[in-house]
Amino acid sequence: MQIMTLTLTVSDEVRALAPGFTHLAVEAYDLVNGPSTEGSAALLDDAARRLAARLDGRAPHEDPHMVDWRAAYTAFGAKPSRTRNSAEALARRALSDAGLPRINTLVDLYNAISVAHLIPVGGEDLDRVQGGMRLVRATGDEDFVTMAGGEPAVEHPDAGEVVWCDGEGVTCRRWNWRQGPRTRLTEETVNAVFLLEGMGPHAGLEAAAGELVELLEKFSPGARVTVHDLAG
Repeated sequence: MQIMTLTLTVSDEVRALAPGFTHLAVEAYDLVNGPSTEGSAALLDDAARRLAARLDGRAPHEDPHMVDWRAAYTAFGAKPSRTRNSAEALARRALSDAGLPRINTLVDLYNAISVAHLIPVGGEDLDRVQGGMRLVRATGDEDFVTMAGGEPAVEHPDAGEVVWCDGEGVTCRRWNWRQGPRTRLTEETVNAVFLLEGMGPHAGLEAAAGELVELLEKFSPGARVTVHDLAG
């Protein structure tokens, strides 16, 4: 088994809050990123079709996996109808007239996996992450650097909020609701870790990770990609 170069830990407080939480990491090096392409856009369109078939007329929040995510958000004090997990938010956009946004090739790939499998997926630039990453319940004093009016702005999570953080501060608020700009994947990204998050044993993370690996290797020939099972 290959060991991750990045340490990812989940605190006991988060495990107690959501005992059914599981996650996988896809670690990738020597990636090639750039603007969205016809190929990545086609994947997003196909993901929207796959989502519609899965839901079969239901709203995204009615899917059993999203029901479990909403329960987890409620448990740490968020209002899930207003603060949606990333998969539900993307799914709603996929089914709207506007459709899914085109960001860049790597983001398009993991957004397509998120929508097609209805699971939260995030991407972090490994060269921008400081130290290990931890999923914790915030004290409320942590810094979350975001953008407001085109300028950097510092926010603080609510006390008890579930956040991903590294040695420099919060990288993603409310579990997977809003990622900060510091570690997001840009067109210059060459090394990344993709986090696939699930609630319960039937989230389908393994199949989603396998499909993501295939796409990364297709769009970045020569990339070194490894899946790490972080459940337990």
